[in-house]
Amino acid sequence: MTSCSLSSRRCTSCEGGIPPLAEEECRALLRELSGWNLNGKAIAKTFGFANHYEAMAFVNAIAWVSHRENHHPELTIGYKEVHVRYWTHAIDGLSENDFICAAKIEKLLEI
Repeated sequence: MTSCSLSSRRCTSCEGGIPPLAEEECRALLRELSGWNLNGKAIAKTFGFANHYEAMAFVNAIAWVSHRENHHPELTIGYKEVHVRYWTHAIDGLSENDFICAAKIEKLLEI
C-alpha cells in the first residue's frame, strides 16, 4: 500500500470489538508517512510553519479532514507549530483510520 492509496481511502466506523494493529503492521504503514513516529499507542508528528496564521490555517484544514472522515486527532497548537497525534479511542490503539487520516493531512501540505 502506498501513501497515495492511504490518502485516497476513507475511514471506516470503528466502535471497538477489533484488536488494534500489531506493532509490525504499524511500522509498515509508518514507512509510508514522512516524519510520523510511533508514540506509545499513537502516531504523531509536529509540523512547523512560518507564522501563527499558517499554523492556524493548517489546524482548520485538519478540522475539515477530521469532520469528513469522522476521525479526530489530538492537536497541540503553538505559535508556529502544530503537534498532531492519532489513535483510535474505541480500541485503545492504532487502526488503519489513523494512518489514512495522517496521509490525508500530509496531502494538505501539497496544496
